[in-house]
Amino acid sequence: MLKLRLKRFGRKRQPSYRLVVVTAETRRDGRTIDEVGFYSPITKQSKFDAEKITKWLDNGVQPTETVVYLLKKANIIQN
Repeated sequence: MLKLRLKRFGRKRQPSYRLVVVTAETRRDGRTIDEVGFYSPITKQSKFDAEKITKWLDNGVQPTETVVYLLKKANIIQN
């Protein structure tokens, strides 16, 4: 099963995350299939590729709870 989840980047106490598509068994910072966005909780900055995200969601990729929250906030998905 494929998941849409966050992959951590950045230094200690200065996290930034990439929104990635991975298999469910992959480690948090493991090999990714596709990168579809970026989120920084420190600066509240986010950038998502809405076209890629909707394509992956239509193909059955399951987002995590945090990703669903971020996508709703960016008006990419409605619920």
